[in-house]
This record gives sequence, structure tokens and C-alpha cells, in this order.
Amino acid sequence: MSESLLKRQILPLGLTVVVCAVLIGLLWLEIVGLNQLTPTDIIAHARPVDILIGLTVYLKTSIDFAIFIGRLMKYNNDWKSRIAIEIGTALGNALGTMGVLVVWTFFKEIRWLLAIMIFLAALVLFRLADDALGEHLEEVEEGHPLAHKARSWLQAFNRFTNPVLRFIIPNMKSDNGASLKFWPLFASALTIPFILGLDGFAGYVPLFNVVNVFGFGIGAFAGHMILNALLYLSPERTTKIMRNHWISLIGSLVFVGLGVWGIIETIRVLTGA
Repeated sequence: MSESLLKRQILPLGLTVVVCAVLIGLLWLEIVGLNQLTPTDIIAHARPVDILIGLTVYLKTSIDFAIFIGRLMKYNNDWKSRIAIEIGTALGNALGTMGVLVVWTFFKEIRWLLAIMIFLAALVLFRLADDALGEHLEEVEEGHPLAHKARSWLQAFNRFTNPVLRFIIPNMKSDNGASLKFWPLFASALTIPFILGLDGFAGYVPLFNVVNVFGFGIGAFAGHMILNALLYLSPERTTKIMRNHWISLIGSLVFVGLGVWGIIETIRVLTGA
């Protein structure tokens, strides 16, 4: 019993905290390195208010991460899979954040770079929506005609974007509902949060003129750590919820909504509206 508790809770939760601390250290090193290359220094100090803003912004807009992590947990719920998901999603989110920081530092006025990040994330969300809606329809004997029509539209759109996305999104499908092996699961857990992290951080670039970037990043990393911990405090309950096909339908609607918002945001960034 104690070994099970150690593997299922104590070890993964401990690693979550350690990974968050390491990523904060990497963010600080990135800022120090960028300050050597640019005339205007990024402040490498964290104020409590900036951390709180970053934490609040992340948790307020993290529904896509929550649904994505929950869906990964659906068939990958042993302790090794948990470690792959926790470290992979945290690392992916952090790398996306640090990538936007580099772009912002060197190319503050190049709007099309930020637009590409947001647009790419929107395409990923439409792919996730297709997968989630497919899971819902597989569980119902006679799905509503509108749901089937929506799935056909999503599939047609995703076929159009597949030549781009197939190079950056790993295969998340597993045979016969079996769990993925550690490294394929880690790749999935890293890649999509990396792209969504680009989108999330890029959307708040205007805040960088008001808040301390380092503190904001710490808050975002801590928010992801808290989200992971909350989802895994009761893995059985989270997995049970995510196995409900109506949750898949709701998730699909959320992904579509966020994807449409991403397209609108892309247009806004390009037009300066």
C-alpha cells in the first residue's frame, strides 16, 4: 500500500515541484543570456504581483490544457505514464513560453511571427476537437445528424491542414484503447502543450510592457504545476470523468471555440486591431 502511494502520489507530486523549479531556473538563465545580446535588459527579478498575475492568467485560460491532460490520462493512468504526462506537459508549456520570450525580445514589432504562433495553435485545437468528437460518436449508437455533420467539416478542414500538422503533432492514437509507451506518450505530452504554450504566452505579449516578464513566467509555470497536481490528486475520478463520452463532446466544443478565437486573434494581430 505504501509503495503504491509512493509511486502514484508522493513521487510524481515531488517531481512536479522539482520540474517547476528547474524550469524557473532555465527561464532565469534564458533572461540572463538574452540580456547579454540586447541593449535593453529584461528585469530578472520576480515581484509577487507579477507572479500572481501570471498564475491567475494561466489558470483562467488553462481549460485547453486541462482537457488535453485529462484525455491523456484516459488510457494512460499508471504511475510511469503520470510522470511522462506531468514532465512532458510542463516542459512543453515552458518551452513554448520561453520561445515566445525570445521572439518578443528580438522581434517586438514583427506581428506576423506572433500571428503564426497563434494560428498554428488554432489548427492544433481543431485537430483535438475532431479527436474528441470522434470519441463521443463512437459511444453513441445513433449520433445527432448535426454532430456527424460537424465531424465531417472538422475532418475536411484537418485533411487540408494535415500536410503541415503531421510534421509537428505526434500520433496520439493507441491500438485498441491500450496505453501508449513512455516515450511516445512523453512526445505527445510535450509537443501539443509546446504549441499551446506558444499561443497562450503570445496572446499576453502586450502585458510585457506592464508586468515583469520573469515573474509572469514563474506564475505561468506554477499554474501548470497546480493544474497537474489537481488533476492527479484523484486520478481515478479524473479518468472516470474523461471516459464519459459527453465530456468528449463538451471538450470538442471547447476546442472549436478556442480554435475560432485563435483565428480571430490571428487576424487582430495582423491588422493591429
